[in-house]
Amino acid sequence: MQFIDKVKIKLKAGNGGNGIVAFRHEKYNPYGGPMGGDGGDGASIVFKVDTNKNTLLDLRYSKMIKGENGEDGKSNNMYGRSSEDVIVKVPLGTIVKDLKTGEIIADLNSIDSQEVICKGGKGGKGNRHFATSRNSAPEKAQLGESGEEKEVEVELKLLADVGLVGLPSVGKSTILSVVSNAKPEIADYPFTTLVPQLGLVKVGDSSFVMADLPGLIEGASDGKGLGHEFLKHIERCRIILHVLDMSGTYHDPVDDYRIINEELKLYPGSLDKRPQIVIANKMDSDDALINLKRFKEKYPDVEIFETVSIINEGLKPVLYKIAEMLKEVPAFPLYDLQKSNEKAYYTFTPKREFEVFNEGNGIFRIEGEKIIRLFERTNLKNEDSALSFGRILSKMKVDDALKEKGCKNGDRVFIKDYSFEFVDDEDDYDLE
Repeated sequence: MQFIDKVKIKLKAGNGGNGIVAFRHEKYNPYGGPMGGDGGDGASIVFKVDTNKNTLLDLRYSKMIKGENGEDGKSNNMYGRSSEDVIVKVPLGTIVKDLKTGEIIADLNSIDSQEVICKGGKGGKGNRHFATSRNSAPEKAQLGESGEEKEVEVELKLLADVGLVGLPSVGKSTILSVVSNAKPEIADYPFTTLVPQLGLVKVGDSSFVMADLPGLIEGASDGKGLGHEFLKHIERCRIILHVLDMSGTYHDPVDDYRIINEELKLYPGSLDKRPQIVIANKMDSDDALINLKRFKEKYPDVEIFETVSIINEGLKPVLYKIAEMLKEVPAFPLYDLQKSNEKAYYTFTPKREFEVFNEGNGIFRIEGEKIIRLFERTNLKNEDSALSFGRILSKMKVDDALKEKGCKNGDRVFIKDYSFEFVDDEDDYDLE
């Protein structure tokens, strides 16, 4: 299966169904009360973890995911049908980012994680909701709310307890195949592993997930080789298992240790601060003891485990060491929302319900989430609904705000693509 760990996709939740205008018609009561039903809710788009998935391949060729609209209301107070949410299944460790704002809107980092990424629109209310003592037969109903629409970047950052790192061909894939249920491709040449591999490792009564990640090269933190495509998958790992090839077949292991740690240090995210366990692999080779001695002279304070991974020699102490460390090492959050040693102070400012912009030449524009939502749910072709909308704008002091910006009688006022004529002396708007 092709490994895809980043895709961009457009999402559009379903619109709410419209409420309707309807009345009770009976033989002896032809002018009965309002009976217009409410519209159904539109489908939301929900991202949910599926532990059987390990790639975003299913999303790669989807340019847009759309939710169904809710059904319009019916007569006799019957509700329109609400649409079922669209469930998008993604691997554990998936992050969803809003491309417009740059905000991380979901971090699906547990097996039961699910997040509503785009919320479906609410159904509009039927005319029975607008009956009053002064108007017992309202010919007014509410339109359905628009569903949310976003363009998002979906990225997979593998969720593993332990990450195997090291230059190409040091034996990482062999170690994973020996200690876990994973079956990575293994060969004696550089870059055999081109995509991350995950395996479950059992040690006594405990278990943990180990990831074999593509080999690093010098300059990876600048994007060389597999670069960032590799390093980003270490971000969630709690422990780094640093593998060195003591045979020196392809590289000098003493130099390798420096190179890898330098790349971890240069990559954003303080990867060099993660706890490390160092393995001296291929200790059955001719030059292994000489290279190991050189390494210990250069790094006398580094604890190193001697292994021959191909025959599973020396790996058991490593696994028990990992299991013990995992009891103490906390998870590393990808997004540090609050520093634990600092007090956070927040200044709360009232959120403005709307803003008015003078675009010149007698053109003004009103923007604001509340007004847009109200506007979208108002049937401006219905006189009662249009007058009600105008009264609400007046109560919200929109008239005053327009005048402050220089709006005068006869100027054009836009909400989205809809145009109004500002009528100052009547304190009202003529709709077009």
